[in-house]
Amino acid sequence: MKVVTATSPGHVGRPNEDFVGDVPGVVVLLDGAGIPGTEAICRHGVAWYSHTLGDTLLGRLAREVGTDLVAALADSIEEVAGRHRHTCDLDNPSSPQSTVAIVRFDDDRAYFLVLADAYVVLDMVDAPPQVVTDAREVSVRRDCTAALHGLPAGTPEYEHARQSVIHALQARRNQPGGYWIAKDDPYAATQAVTGSVPRGRLNSAALLSNGASRIVDPYQLAGWPTVLELARTRGPGEILRQTGAAERETLAHFRTSTIPTMRQSPTANRQHDSGSETDPSRGLCGPARTATHGAGCAPWGNTCWRDAAIASNSSHLG
Repeated sequence: MKVVTATSPGHVGRPNEDFVGDVPGVVVLLDGAGIPGTEAICRHGVAWYSHTLGDTLLGRLAREVGTDLVAALADSIEEVAGRHRHTCDLDNPSSPQSTVAIVRFDDDRAYFLVLADAYVVLDMVDAPPQVVTDAREVSVRRDCTAALHGLPAGTPEYEHARQSVIHALQARRNQPGGYWIAKDDPYAATQAVTGSVPRGRLNSAALLSNGASRIVDPYQLAGWPTVLELARTRGPGEILRQTGAAERETLAHFRTSTIPTMRQSPTANRQHDSGSETDPSRGLCGPARTATHGAGCAPWGNTCWRDAAIASNSSHLG
């Protein structure tokens, strides 16, 4: 197995709040989530959480060869929570959390796990790409943010509705009927999307953060077969380069736009739930976008960390 990874920053001067790493036979990608500047909630911060959970998870999978991915993630969540439960307010819904994507190659099968809106894209030998993600957060966000539609950003009516949306999103996080993310409750791991495919049917597997997946939706620069080809031939960094260029172009467009219902906040990146806490409308579209992308389209005006990895089933890529 050969692995190539890439990451690009959402904000200069801030630590990388995401994690991507590998050990023989295993690749892990985490997309950190939380609110900057909330040291009173957790003195460690989002970067510490995602990197500590990533290191713990990789170490466990390396030591316990063949262990169930759900069990490994649950044990890792519990271990990391134990490291800061007595110093930080883990019950606070804004304490650090993370999406998770894992791919493990065993002798005969390739296993995958996705928790929250990370992506695993399986490049099949004899079939179209198999795209694995957990759509529950997007669905919940679409439901909760419906109250903001038609309200001009910055008005008292908008701000009142925004607070209600924040509370609604928090109430449905890591709850039945809501969405699940790695935080302090190991039970969340049991809600991950999991599966496996015969290793002989797999060319490679790509792991992408939500930010990197924007190359497909909403930016529509490529379909998943092209994304896999880019990752194989030019490396995952090319996916991040193209996504970043589209992101900058979109920011430039909306900074001069007069669409009244789009709240422009280039500093409110996803983090990845920092958007849900500070500006839950980050996934909404103004009227000019609704016809094409729908009311719940992915973020257009935000900057975020972007991460991607490609793991080949053989010893080479390309």
